[in-house]
Amino acid sequence: MARRLAWPLRPLPDGRGEVWRWHLRALAELPAARKGLRRRLGDAGFPHDDDGDGSSEQLVLAFDELASNALRHGETPVVATVIAGSGGWLLDVSDRAPEIVPAPTVDRDPAQGGMGLQLVARLAVAHGWYVDTGAKHVWACLPSTVDDRESVPA
Repeated sequence: MARRLAWPLRPLPDGRGEVWRWHLRALAELPAARKGLRRRLGDAGFPHDDDGDGSSEQLVLAFDELASNALRHGETPVVATVIAGSGGWLLDVSDRAPEIVPAPTVDRDPAQGGMGLQLVARLAVAHGWYVDTGAKHVWACLPSTVDDRESVPA
């Protein structure tokens, strides 16, 4: 059986900036939500990067991983929020299953899946979760550029 590590219990950092929000009830809604996020990123001056290694595609990937986890393992409604601030992106995804603790899987063959939280943690400069008014919130802070990520101390 695979070991599980806890995602750190931490309050949401103070994030100020433009707020983008999606209310999701099913996995089938994720493609449209990703498309909407890419459109908003393009409108904000972060165009889609075809090679997938830029900060905007990393944000879309983290958004997709956290939202799909909430839809698969939590309870709806799921609310995915992106705060576009001057220091980067704050991603907060909530669901109505506060008793289910986010726990990355370890010691598992990546081909079996279940590696989303680990991937998001590697992309993020900070991450955590908290419970507020009956909802579990899983969050991650991502840099707005790849250079920002590399300059943040570990």
